[in-house]
Amino acid sequence: MTRLREADAPTAAVTPKPVPKHAQLRAILLSDIGTTWPAHAVIPSERELSARHGVSRATVREALRQLIEEQKLYTLQGKGTFVAGERVQSHLHLASFTEDMRRRGMVATTLVRHAEKAAPPLEVRAALGLDEGEHAWSIERLRLANGIPMALELGWYSPRVAADLGDRDLNTSLYSVLSEHYGVRIDSAEQTVWAETVAGDTATTLDVAPGSAVLVFRRTSRASGIPVEHVTSWYRGDRYQVHMALAGS
Repeated sequence: MTRLREADAPTAAVTPKPVPKHAQLRAILLSDIGTTWPAHAVIPSERELSARHGVSRATVREALRQLIEEQKLYTLQGKGTFVAGERVQSHLHLASFTEDMRRRGMVATTLVRHAEKAAPPLEVRAALGLDEGEHAWSIERLRLANGIPMALELGWYSPRVAADLGDRDLNTSLYSVLSEHYGVRIDSAEQTVWAETVAGDTATTLDVAPGSAVLVFRRTSRASGIPVEHVTSWYRGDRYQVHMALAGS
């Protein structure tokens, strides 16, 4: 964690003039973001900023609130306020997380939280076309980009196309595993996206404060029309955005 020094000198002063002090301070802090303060560095505390700029903590708090709302800064409970990095932008297309991150010049890594055969919920069984009582592979993984948690995914995989999937190395691209070991190439999918807030284990795993916003992707993928995957992914809202190209009818 990069800690900024209290001795760092301010680039400008807050002065008594028509522009509100919190607006002046916001502009000063904004100029430090990406220059004095690198991405994901923890910034000085409210007390330190108050003393450095000669303003009240209420003024500091308002300036920080605005920068957090503008997604220039973000907070982690019990750890402080940090400089937001550039969001990873994804164009909606059919690709694995590993490929998606590599395309953006980032290193993707994966931590497998569990992999087991289990009885899937009804909606998963329907999506994968499984019979009642038929088990599927349940695989939960944490996906990281450049070492920072990006997404938590819970996937269900049909044993009809990958009977011993749980015995494979799942710390890499599952699409590559499916292709190389089973000859299964994902070529179509249906996906739904929505936003929600997270708490508990999900928030802890993604290293965000409880109540933080995430993007949720739920996708059913197929290979030559055969259902292969039904996966739900929770992506950090402060680290990920989606780009869509729309055309008129």
